[in-house]
Amino acid sequence: MGKQQAAHIVWDWNGTLFHDIDVVIQATNASFAEIGLPPITLERYRDLYCVPVPRFYERLMGRLPTDEEWAVMDEAFHRHYWALAEGAGLADGAGELLADWQASGLTQSMCSLAPHDRLLPIVRTHGIEHHFIRVDGRIGNSTAGKAQHMERHVAALAAVDAARTVVIGDAVDDAVAAAHVGALAVLYTGGSHSRASLAEAGVPVVDTLAEAVREAARLAA
Repeated sequence: MGKQQAAHIVWDWNGTLFHDIDVVIQATNASFAEIGLPPITLERYRDLYCVPVPRFYERLMGRLPTDEEWAVMDEAFHRHYWALAEGAGLADGAGELLADWQASGLTQSMCSLAPHDRLLPIVRTHGIEHHFIRVDGRIGNSTAGKAQHMERHVAALAAVDAARTVVIGDAVDDAVAAAHVGALAVLYTGGSHSRASLAEAGVPVVDTLAEAVREAARLAA
């Protein structure tokens, strides 16, 4: 038998390593205002948020947005989000956790639905790119979830065993993507979902990234 491959973490970015939920709410409400929708609170956002995003808007509006409404909201959200994102920072302890995991001889990567050409510069700005063996953002304008994106990401990690890989994210979709590739998942409550909605995924749910890393090490042991 060959040597067992070591544990690997695939990190999500938005709402996980990058504490941007306040920016997301501001940008969401700014985009809502442009089509006459009332503002949403953080609690309601976390209760209703889901992927694909048009379904989230359906939950809010009671119907799917028209193509024209979706185009306006999507453009407005990203315009406001990226104008505000410079004011957001890493989640508490994220830099130290990344450094410690790497120092222990284990690997980690990032798989995000943020646009790839936007993701790389902001990750570099926060000085953490060197902790990852691969960073993949979204290519194209798909509103679908992360499953196919995760499949491509894990396939590109030739030395990583999916069965000993743990996805750490803030959305049920992260758990769905992990299951799609045969990986494990830990979900974090600091981002887009309420604890109750995360619990529906049937994977461990934690309140800090430190807990997430400890749980990942336990799951992949």
